[in-house]
Amino acid sequence: MQHTLRRCLTMAKTGRGSLRQLATLPHAPEQNKNQTSRNQLPRLMDFPEIIWPSALNTIKNWITVQFIIRPYFDSEFQIKDFVYGAKQALQVVSSKLVGGDLSQLQDLVTPEAIAELKPVVQKLSMTQRKQLEIHESDIYLSFPYQIGIMFDDANDKLQKRWVEITMVFHVMRGLTEMRERGEEIPWNMGTMPEYQDRVFICNYRFKKEFTAGQQSDWTINVANHFRAIDLINESK
Repeated sequence: MQHTLRRCLTMAKTGRGSLRQLATLPHAPEQNKNQTSRNQLPRLMDFPEIIWPSALNTIKNWITVQFIIRPYFDSEFQIKDFVYGAKQALQVVSSKLVGGDLSQLQDLVTPEAIAELKPVVQKLSMTQRKQLEIHESDIYLSFPYQIGIMFDDANDKLQKRWVEITMVFHVMRGLTEMRERGEEIPWNMGTMPEYQDRVFICNYRFKKEFTAGQQSDWTINVANHFRAIDLINESK
């Protein structure tokens, strides 16, 4: 599982091939509203923002992995290995989004996703693009929000099947430097005004075909970056 993500990452590097839960967060100061508006990231893709894990989904995900994926799809599948590879994929994709050359992502991101991302990314200012870059070491929380199995029985002789995993990443820009300086990392930094402009959330959805004889590598069909503070400002 992990090696397929890594293979896609290598090709990409070389150029081949719920608001209610946020209600307790403090609002941005009035004098900073204009600056916040200029730096706000537009939605990269038409996909609902996911912030926190779902207890029900977590149980369903465990059942799906233990009783469907491992027995019938991939006996070596380990969610921790997948998460590790997903973090690397996030870093690679984000760096290409900053550069604006989405053609280098064709082996890691689906054509449909690239087509949706391209016009949005091209309209971003350089300040906005820089906000898209994510370093793996700046990720302080990551989890699979939902793991789904899809089947297509259109062909009586061959049942097509896919696994789709939606990942959520919480990122604090500059976290690596803070740790290197030995600074204490506040557990509630996402709610602190001095950190709000540096805390980002990324929703990435990965898909892999497991049809007998037609297995594919993991590809990304959703890539969203946003700040929690932007969602708060939108709800005002």
